[in-house]
Amino acid sequence: MKFDNIQDILPFVRKPSSYLGNEINSIKKDPSQVELFVALCFPDLYEIGMSHFGIQILYHILNRNKQIAAERVFSPGPDMEKHLRESGLPAFSLETRRPLEQFDIIGFSLLYELNYTNILTLLDLSGIPFRSAARDDSHPVVVAGGPCTFNPEPVADFFDAMVIGDGEEVIQQMCLAWLDMRKNGGKPEKEELLDRWACIKGVYIPSRFNATYDAGDEKNRKVSKAVVSCLKGSDFPDSPVVPYGKPVHDRLRLEVARGCTRGCRFCQAGMIYRPVRERCVDDLLLLSQQALASTGYGDVSFLSLSTGDYSGINLLLESFIRDYKDRNIAVSLPSFRAGTLGSREMGFIKEIRKTGFTIAPEAGSQRLRDVINKNISEDEIVSTVSSAFSLGWNLVKLYFMIGLPTETDDDIEQIVSLSRRLSKIKRAGGTTFIPKAHTPFQWESQITPEDATEKIFTLRNRIESGRIGFKWQSPEVSLIEGLMARGDRRMSRVIEAAYRRGCRFDGWSDSFNFKAWIEAALECSVDVGFYTTRKRDFSEPLPWDHVDSGLTKTYLESERLRAYEGRITQDCRYGCNECGVCDFKSVSPVLLSNIKSAQQEKSVTPWNLKKKAGKAPAVTVELIYSKTGNARFFGHLEFVNIFTRAVRRSGIPVLFSEGFHPKPKISFSDPLPVGMESEAEKLWMRVSGGIDLASIKSALNRNLPDGVRVHGCRIVSKKGMAADPEKPVTYQVFLDRAEFSGQLAHDRMKQLSSDERTRDISESVVAIKVVDPHTVLIEKRNIPGKKVSVEDVLSAVFGVGRDLAGFARVVKKASLS
Repeated sequence: MKFDNIQDILPFVRKPSSYLGNEINSIKKDPSQVELFVALCFPDLYEIGMSHFGIQILYHILNRNKQIAAERVFSPGPDMEKHLRESGLPAFSLETRRPLEQFDIIGFSLLYELNYTNILTLLDLSGIPFRSAARDDSHPVVVAGGPCTFNPEPVADFFDAMVIGDGEEVIQQMCLAWLDMRKNGGKPEKEELLDRWACIKGVYIPSRFNATYDAGDEKNRKVSKAVVSCLKGSDFPDSPVVPYGKPVHDRLRLEVARGCTRGCRFCQAGMIYRPVRERCVDDLLLLSQQALASTGYGDVSFLSLSTGDYSGINLLLESFIRDYKDRNIAVSLPSFRAGTLGSREMGFIKEIRKTGFTIAPEAGSQRLRDVINKNISEDEIVSTVSSAFSLGWNLVKLYFMIGLPTETDDDIEQIVSLSRRLSKIKRAGGTTFIPKAHTPFQWESQITPEDATEKIFTLRNRIESGRIGFKWQSPEVSLIEGLMARGDRRMSRVIEAAYRRGCRFDGWSDSFNFKAWIEAALECSVDVGFYTTRKRDFSEPLPWDHVDSGLTKTYLESERLRAYEGRITQDCRYGCNECGVCDFKSVSPVLLSNIKSAQQEKSVTPWNLKKKAGKAPAVTVELIYSKTGNARFFGHLEFVNIFTRAVRRSGIPVLFSEGFHPKPKISFSDPLPVGMESEAEKLWMRVSGGIDLASIKSALNRNLPDGVRVHGCRIVSKKGMAADPEKPVTYQVFLDRAEFSGQLAHDRMKQLSSDERTRDISESVVAIKVVDPHTVLIEKRNIPGKKVSVEDVLSAVFGVGRDLAGFARVVKKASLS
């Protein structure tokens, strides 16, 4: 099916709201006032990309500059990609649906190696050549950033420039250089721009480096990573975009610290994001206040590589719970180590409602945990999990890795023993260890998929029961991730070959095609084992040697030796381990000191609506609202979230249910099908008494997205909430691709009533009125046990097929009778 524009495609794809771009706090600028257009591309689905707070930070920073418009671009789902290709339509931004090829700079966030084929999808849809060498001044400049750029070589040929390290300051310098060159007239020439960018610390220009593979041939200068020395509150968004749908992390995320001091030898993030830099508690509380008011979230996640190690965690949790307990805003810590949180801190978290609880022992035996420098004991793991159960958690997950250096059968057995000892856990997970660049294990071999499968199934058979579930990542997926993680520039040909074979969304198990990847490698004469299952020598040049993460090779080699000796290395909070990152001038750890007690902290100011004088009992408020235009693409559960957050932003004192997981007391009338508009829907809220009804209506209309508007607000009794399910409802259908005939409708309804197979339709339809050749009013009732949709009526009466019906605008109206 061919479409004229993107809007027409929306009724025909899953999750159409992910392509709207009009979310709360999204920014749409007047293009006539903008000098530089930047596309922030995330090569995965919207619900994954909107869960990454890095793209929110860049969006916030760049859009502060009036000369710059930063807009978001995500990989289209397979259905959207198919429709775009068949219709000859390009990849587009969400905010203005600007074609990707019309941006000046295209910036990709590279968080995961198995997203690489999705980069090609976006470029291909836009008619942009894959390789930098094939692009000229007429094309956008294509850049990349994110943790994957610490080994940039597998995708280096695709990019004009790559940012190594923290991006906040670098991206601003790059954009300012572009704007400065534009002052001289016209669009900057690509090569001249790259010359300017090459002088910025943290910027790697792949075309200026020679890819060599033999010892002694490397003559390229090193590119040092960019480091933000202090996490400034002003560089973190206080009004982040609130996504539609159900993103993976559907809550407010605040970064409490960057970097980690623990030194786990397998962990690339812990190595490349050094040194640790902590945010001030006061800044975090202020950010919480501002961001909760602007988003309406009911959950907050305090993020870092190990949140339990944050120096101010106790004060932060105590202060936050004090200020937000009455508003039922919950806290989660998605990443913390066993032993870093005591019962007191865990008690703070469960004050409102218990969120997820995950522990990552990584290895089952103490010996192997010492090898990887995990620095937690089995007693600490057991104590942390026991505390969680005693405080009421009933879902605890454990994560382990298999294939770690020096692993033996006994280490696998110890995973089983530990899981059984923690008898109340509900889920365990296993993944294959993948050696990564800039870690002490970067020289290690990765186990084969066959060995990994054998170990995983041994664990599954020994651990899994009706009480404990066991999940794992496919060893074949891990192998291709390992190939990309430690590959060189020869990988770009493999990525292209895999893309031509249909590889997309390779990190999704239902999309991953291992056979296609192996065929692609064979086509390009690439030996997968050479890059993955082979142990490397210290003297061997590595593809990422020209990237300076700050870690010296001497340090990494010594840490690998200590691993094989089973010797742990202390947390660098308590003494420098001389890794090479800190010069203690411009780069050094930033830890909190002289923290005030929680009692000295000032409580945040509530943003609730004003109540009338005096104390009044709680009431039920009925709202009449319309849902039109693009709001018709909200699914019911999605709309419940949207409305609940609008209530929070509006400061309406809605009441909550009791129990372990309090929910706002809001109920909705029967859900509308996705794609249908309505002029008058109902919902009911239980709120504190004494609230001015007019202020509820006006506050909500300021905070609801386009297409949703409250028209009426009144207090009702429980009896007033009752609705007649069989009351006829009228639907207006406009379809310019079909012609409606009143005579045809009359004749067909007679035929339908006499046919047993179609009697449900004739009994459900009360009246049909053709307004004009493209508009018809259909009045129908809902009869228990008989589900008849508007599409069923269009098909049976007017012969309109399902595909054609997708182009119809259907509006639910008042009854004709």
